[in-house]
Amino acid sequence: MEVVRSERDIDKLPLLQGQAVQRTRLQAWFIRICSIILIWTCLVQLVTVGELWHPRLLTGVLGFRKMSVGGEEPLPSSPPHPPPVPSRNYRSNGFLKVSCNGGLNQMRSEICDMVTIARLLNLTLVVPELDKASFWADPSNFEDIFDVRHFIDALRDEVRIIKRLPKKFGTRYGFQPLIMPPVSWSNEKYYLQQILPLFSQHKVIYFNKTDARLANNGIPLELQKLRCRVNFQALKFTPEIEALGNKLVRIIQEKGPYLALHLRYEMDMLAFSGCTHGCTEEEAEELKRLRYAFPWWREKEIVSEERRFHGLCPLTPEETALILQALGFDKETQIYIASGEIYGSERRLASLRAAFPKIVKKEMLLDPEDLLLFQNHSSQMAALDFMVSVASNIFIPTYDGNMARVVEGHRRYLAFKKTIQLDRKKLVELLDLHQNGTITWDEFSAAVQLAHERRMGKPSRRRVIPDKPKEEDYFYANPQECLCESISCDDLLSPDIASLIASLENVVYARSLQQWLYSLSAKGSINMYLASGLRRAWPLIGPCHVLCRAG
Repeated sequence: MEVVRSERDIDKLPLLQGQAVQRTRLQAWFIRICSIILIWTCLVQLVTVGELWHPRLLTGVLGFRKMSVGGEEPLPSSPPHPPPVPSRNYRSNGFLKVSCNGGLNQMRSEICDMVTIARLLNLTLVVPELDKASFWADPSNFEDIFDVRHFIDALRDEVRIIKRLPKKFGTRYGFQPLIMPPVSWSNEKYYLQQILPLFSQHKVIYFNKTDARLANNGIPLELQKLRCRVNFQALKFTPEIEALGNKLVRIIQEKGPYLALHLRYEMDMLAFSGCTHGCTEEEAEELKRLRYAFPWWREKEIVSEERRFHGLCPLTPEETALILQALGFDKETQIYIASGEIYGSERRLASLRAAFPKIVKKEMLLDPEDLLLFQNHSSQMAALDFMVSVASNIFIPTYDGNMARVVEGHRRYLAFKKTIQLDRKKLVELLDLHQNGTITWDEFSAAVQLAHERRMGKPSRRRVIPDKPKEEDYFYANPQECLCESISCDDLLSPDIASLIASLENVVYARSLQQWLYSLSAKGSINMYLASGLRRAWPLIGPCHVLCRAG
């Protein structure tokens, strides 16, 4: 049967074919666009997942390089932050705002205490304010010294930390927090019974003083360990400070082992302690005027020689030179001076330099450009000294201030690195006897060494003095609860273990501990019980399973 098409149908055929082709093209473009969107979505997801799993995996494969806002590559010493731990879910009883006072290391311990108190009371902690009104007049904020993001993320499974109060609690909205200093050396009962009820009336409490507000002893074990966690893990310096501090340590270590000497002979130390031994009359008067210029310093009239006799003064640079020589250090000893400007400058350092020519300071080792950003920021400069002191082979402070004690605690945590704790009261007696000719140099040297045989930072228990917290051992100088798992720490603190650790001070090793202990026990040098005790105690000493060369 023949199909007959009309003239109208023949005219419509090209139009229909054109519409079909156009639809086909539109469908093709639609498929292409959808495919591109899908591919890009998958690629973005893949990069995101890749960075969470391993930050460098896809950056190397795809040729991507992370750049900062200014177009510069990030510092090599500042690796990406790890994924934060899960947050602790709790109902906050209020906001705790705190102001830390003192120098860097005093503020460091205060931050640890305030985090612990916030955890105890189920509070939300505002990132602490740092002291700007003290003698040092350092304008640095928390984020200028510490890695604030790491601080918040590292503790989120314990306490909620925010950078600032919600706006509704701001002064511009007429809100006034309760401002108060907590009682010094308080235990957890004080905070639970006296402070916590205040949050039912005041949603925000502002602690305007935080120095020594938590007791050294009698605190529950989990709270003591939290203090350590904040100190050793959460308080990390900014990438800029870490990079420059590591560079400084590397420069010193390239020249060989070194002794970090915390020569606490700065103007503020001498003025506030009233110690003027070795100073001229003009210098003593200048220090006295400075002490009177600060109304918050209560003690004005101080008898310098009386304080020195009781061991309450820092050693002078001249005295320090004699003590180091008596301890057996020779002219080849490399010494890093961890301190600010020495009072009397190079004139007072002459004797020390003559005895130990290999004295170095950060200003000698780093380019002025490196320190430019740190000038007039005493806490940031102190952070560099802190890093160098912790990394040193031997650390010796000439005064037991906050830096000396906090560094000592860090070195205990790092496998009990050698810290010589000078007995200043005994040393002043010996120095005077030697200088007035009563005892010879050999007698003086032997007496100095004998007095410090058990003052090398080896495992020991904190000295507890009930009702006299200022006179007992400082928690952050010897955080014994954080150096082992058991409450009693008997394995770690036994005299046999302590003496065995002392015998290893010149051994540098990491994974050979097990084999070395077995070889000693096989030879009969130590018994199997002692070897197994040290093997149990050693992994709990700290994160650094290496006993660094100490002498």
